[in-house]
Amino acid sequence: MKVTDLTPIIATHPGEILKDELDASDISQSDFAKTIGFNRSQLNEFIKGKRNLNADLAILLEKTLGIDAEFWMEAQKNYDLDLARIKAKNHERLEAIEQLDFIKDKIAYSFLKKEKILQGDPIEDVIAIKNIYEVEHFEQLANMRTQPSFSRFRKSTKLKIDPVNIIGWSKLVEHLAGFKSVAAFDYKCQDQLMYEIKIVLKENNNTLETIQNLLGEYGIKLVFQIKGTKTPVDGISFWSKGNPAIGMSLRHKRLDNFAFTLFHELGHIFKHLINNNEIRFIDLDPQNEDEEYKNSVEEKEADKFAEQYLISDIEWQGYLEKYGANPLDDRNLTEYSAKIGIHPSVLRGRVCHKFKFYKKKTQIDYRLL
Repeated sequence: MKVTDLTPIIATHPGEILKDELDASDISQSDFAKTIGFNRSQLNEFIKGKRNLNADLAILLEKTLGIDAEFWMEAQKNYDLDLARIKAKNHERLEAIEQLDFIKDKIAYSFLKKEKILQGDPIEDVIAIKNIYEVEHFEQLANMRTQPSFSRFRKSTKLKIDPVNIIGWSKLVEHLAGFKSVAAFDYKCQDQLMYEIKIVLKENNNTLETIQNLLGEYGIKLVFQIKGTKTPVDGISFWSKGNPAIGMSLRHKRLDNFAFTLFHELGHIFKHLINNNEIRFIDLDPQNEDEEYKNSVEEKEADKFAEQYLISDIEWQGYLEKYGANPLDDRNLTEYSAKIGIHPSVLRGRVCHKFKFYKKKTQIDYRLL
């Protein structure tokens, strides 16, 4: 930003500068008015900014005070420009306040404010909102809700879902992904990447940062962003400036949930996004997901992708055949997960999900470390 682009809080009239000069030189306004041939009231009007400076007065000030006439003319010019800038800024601020009042119920305003994306300055907040939602005019927000990936939330009747907050979370993740720089993406890396991710999950040490860096090396952006209220979102997958990207809310902060959501979104990337860089997939908690979306071909393929890469059908059947009589025993889970190279919490999560049994206590650590 140039210095000339800055808007002062107040504009300094040359009369204020003259008053400072008279006070510094201990010259009374009455005596100075006589010296320059002004009435006392005329000089007072100038000092209070009610009368502007002209060339004649600038020359008088030069002769009496020894300060160049050009200085006084420049001071008047700067005052006029600053006054105009302040008026324009005030108009811009009023317009921004009106715009915010118009769109507050159409965007995730409280969520973005809580995340300190919006700082409280209406002018800056309007700019931030337009950048996040990728709109030039706020009328475009209405069209955004009709996009296929967002329209299903608009139609939702579930009380725990706020479509505005879901869209806001999604757009913020996409915005944050735009600042990330990763390697070039090669879809042929699929098997090797899944193998390396499973190693990281098994070790479960500084997992989030390690996974984020690993995906970056393979050309996939990963953003972690907490959710807002009534936003039961687990993950999102989309294209971001030439690279596939994933956003995760980490709602449960559990290793098994993290692993399945991550592999599910990777399923969308390798199964769907590589063929279409215009679509996005937003995945909610299954209990809050519409049946139509949950049972779509894409969702079933992403689920199958996650299941197969985390625990293959052969591995799963092998576990059931050997430990089916007591599948939730910690010793059985730990022994078999070590054999297939996966963290025991991931295997236990699969067992609990398949058998719908979640109440049995366990010593297996589910925490993301």
